[in-house]
Amino acid sequence: MSEISDVLNALNLASYITLVIRYLLPLLAVIIVARCAMSLLRGEYEGEEWGALVLPAGVRVTLAHWENVVGRAKSCDVSLQYPTLSRTHAALIRDARGDWRVYDLKSRGGVSVNGKYAERDGMELKSGDKINFGGVDAVFIASEREDESRIAETRTKPGKLISPTLTLILVTQFQVLLAVALSLAASEFAVAAPLALASVSVAMWFCYALTRAMRRTAFEVETVAFFLSSIGMAVAASSRPDMLDRQLMFLAMGVGLYFAVGWFLRDLNRAKKLRWGVALAGLGLLAVNIVFGGVLFGAKNWLEIGGVSFQPSEFVKIAFAFAGAATLDRLFARRNLIMFVGYAGACLIALALMSDFGTALVFFVAYLVIAFLRSGDFATVLLSVAGAGFAGFLAIQVKTHVASRFASWGHAWEYANTSGGYQQTRTMAAAATGGLFGVGAGNGWLKHIFAADTDMAFGMMCEELGLIVALSAVAAIIVLAVFAARSATIGRSAFYVIGACATIAMLMTQTALNALGSMDILPFTGVTFPFVSRGGSSLVACWGMLAFVKACDTRQNASFTVGLPKRGKRRESEEVDE
Repeated sequence: MSEISDVLNALNLASYITLVIRYLLPLLAVIIVARCAMSLLRGEYEGEEWGALVLPAGVRVTLAHWENVVGRAKSCDVSLQYPTLSRTHAALIRDARGDWRVYDLKSRGGVSVNGKYAERDGMELKSGDKINFGGVDAVFIASEREDESRIAETRTKPGKLISPTLTLILVTQFQVLLAVALSLAASEFAVAAPLALASVSVAMWFCYALTRAMRRTAFEVETVAFFLSSIGMAVAASSRPDMLDRQLMFLAMGVGLYFAVGWFLRDLNRAKKLRWGVALAGLGLLAVNIVFGGVLFGAKNWLEIGGVSFQPSEFVKIAFAFAGAATLDRLFARRNLIMFVGYAGACLIALALMSDFGTALVFFVAYLVIAFLRSGDFATVLLSVAGAGFAGFLAIQVKTHVASRFASWGHAWEYANTSGGYQQTRTMAAAATGGLFGVGAGNGWLKHIFAADTDMAFGMMCEELGLIVALSAVAAIIVLAVFAARSATIGRSAFYVIGACATIAMLMTQTALNALGSMDILPFTGVTFPFVSRGGSSLVACWGMLAFVKACDTRQNASFTVGLPKRGKRRESEEVDE
């Protein structure tokens, strides 16, 4: 009798601990996302100063970006209300080495430097040069290293109001609670799940220490990614505990790719030179997929090499962001825009041939964002939407599995036992079962449905961790999106701004399609939830794309992809590498 009593007491204790964890996890999730949001979005962003124009009567206008449009339009970085100026008259552009050039943007009155008219490929600028913008004289002043260092010292460094260390401690507690909950759920999770989540925690703290060693004080973007990756590890542990070692390997690869892409973006000149090489490599990867890829549930979007299968389209997202990004001197070249439109069309056609229409939609939304940022033309966007609508109509007529998805959209319960609504109805039932706080990590039943931990990851979060945690995961992606949009106004280069906006457009679209598609609010397309869905391709690619968001962060001492000014003089040949 005593042994039975001990077992019952142990079971009661386990049930009590599980119940407490169910309520603590949502609380921690909300606090973590809220702290990251407050740190990223709080207050006005402080601009930088890279040079100035001294106008007639001694008026001084600051050049706050590496790329500045001068013109009469109010949207210009340097808006000058002179009738002889064109709306977009000229561009003043600084490279990573600190060298400046001026470009005539097909203005009416032309641009001259020290009496010599600017050529098509621009003219080099030196501090003290006299520039004439269509009859308006100005003196160009480039900032000195000492000035940049002085201004940098006056700017607020992130991490003072919202401590990143405390936020990481909360994430660590979240990871510990997930590990305990999974261990109590079933004996098969007892060792694998705690080891996996402990490994995620170690990786998180190592990356934090690494960025602090680089003198960077901001870690919110990475914190959001590790928070979501921790939830993803719990989803993987619940559905496939035998695959946790592979998931950890993919996480390590993703973090490595994040720092690699960040280092690549660190030198803008290097990124500009190699972006089309990266873009063509992505297109080649899609071509290989078309020829040698395997078909799974109607979509030919998998490649297998050496026993390892992956989705090439996930990695092409990074190449797509590289192809879409461009510096200001290229944005006004129509040929450059046409080349990107052609590249985007080739990618979309390849995805259509693979019948991967969910990913094609993700690419198309990113294309719309890039096309608008590069042209500022709503007509181009509307024309693209109309063309895509016609292409989608043709796809529905030709592809039967796509047609069945659209036929069941909004009527999933009428197709509950067919492929049209089987997964959505189970997801909605599981989410309702989970309620606000979930049934506990590892205790759900949705994981037994095919692709629950990938295409229906939002449903698994709702069932096992509760609606609050699931919505916190969605909110984390939204926080990154708002941060990227706000950072775009003070970004150093259009290259970083477009890359970040394209990336966040893809992440937001994936999140919406996964969450709303599995709930039958949008058509079910079978795309992954960023950082959360099990699988290596998506996880690695999401971490790689995150580097574009980090590159757009120009807060002082925030991003390792953004250089810090060196104190004192430096040799002319030396580049800023900190």
